[in-house]
This record gives sequence, C-alpha cells and structure tokens, in this order.
Amino acid sequence: MVEKDTGFSAEEREAMKAAAADKRKARSRAKKSPEEVRAEGEADLKAAIEKLSEEDRAIAEGLHALVSEAAPELIPRTYYGMPAWAKDGKVLCFFQPASKFKTRYGTFGFEQPANLDEGTLWPTAYAVLELDDANRQFLAERVRTAVS
Repeated sequence: MVEKDTGFSAEEREAMKAAAADKRKARSRAKKSPEEVRAEGEADLKAAIEKLSEEDRAIAEGLHALVSEAAPELIPRTYYGMPAWAKDGKVLCFFQPASKFKTRYGTFGFEQPANLDEGTLWPTAYAVLELDDANRQFLAERVRTAVS
C-alpha cells in the first residue's frame, strides 16, 4: 500500500499523534484530583524523557529538576510528546529535544501564558547545548519570571 504524501515529515506526523494523545489525556484529567493529575503528568514526562537520546535526556532531566525547583507549582506533562510544564492547565514551558526533529540543538521554549513580555520584542525560546551553572541560573530566572 502506498502512503499518500501529506507534506509532513515522519517526525511531524509523530508529533501530531502525540498532541492528539495529550488532548485525550487532558480531557481525562478533568475528573481527577490535583495530586492524580500531577502524578500522571510526572509519569508521562519521565516516559517521554526515557525515549530521548542520551544527550537530550541529560538536558531534559536537568530542566525537569530546574523547573521543579524554580516553580514547584507548575505541573509536569507532555506537549506534542515533549517534556513540558503547565500552569492552570496550559503549557507554560517545554523542552524540544534536538533528536525529535533532527536539529542541531534542543530548545527550551515558552508559550503564550508565560509572563516574559518586555517592550515590543522578547525571546520565547533558548537553544540549549548544556546545562552548566550559569545556564541553570539564567533559565531558572526566566521560569520564575514566566510564572509570576
């Protein structure tokens, strides 16, 4: 059987499937306690991290520790199958691993609910090659600002 060319790469199609699964999970979370939602999200996030390449996994684990410490009120979850953290049910920040879309570097990004607005121009994503102390400190401050 010949597959119809949709114009999307295999990685993009996989991300769309993951997003659909994330939406199904979000609907089921409405009936759960906050503790159950956090536990389920934590399990989903850790499962997503386990699937990553060694380099991406190290960064994702470091980012999870960083976000958990800087903003413990954020709820871990997945976003298009990627590690993410949410506030009030909406993704606030996420890690897009380099291996997911075969790119040169992973990015730590922020979505619309993040309070990062500064004037008429501000960054919403950062390339991450490693999480040294200076990078951790910088990103932790961005997370704290985004949550405020």
